[in-house]
Amino acid sequence: MIHLSDKCRYLFYTGDTDMRKGFQGLAGIVKQEMKCDVLSGDIFVFLSRRRNRIKLLRFEGDGYAIFYKRLEKGTFEMPKYDSLHHTMLVTDNELLFVLKGVALKKVKYRPRYAHFPLCC
Repeated sequence: MIHLSDKCRYLFYTGDTDMRKGFQGLAGIVKQEMKCDVLSGDIFVFLSRRRNRIKLLRFEGDGYAIFYKRLEKGTFEMPKYDSLHHTMLVTDNELLFVLKGVALKKVKYRPRYAHFPLCC
């Protein structure tokens, strides 16, 4: 399993992805279709058309890393998104729920304190 952190940004590609694509093919989607910088350290998430395969791409400073998972049964849920964009930002918890098969529509968050420091 991959380590997920609230320090990273997770961006879903909302189109279908050919899972035969490797590092350069996925990086091309990030640059051309998602209009993002693949070298930013963000994690980019891609789903197959049948939603039974998922790839996560990240540039780690000295090279690319891919996490790839194929389900034997079931599908990954695509979070809701704005259809005008090809990119959707999700939290580390939402991505973990997608990977674990938790229905995002049924998740209910309890109120929590969040401290946002003032900018200089």
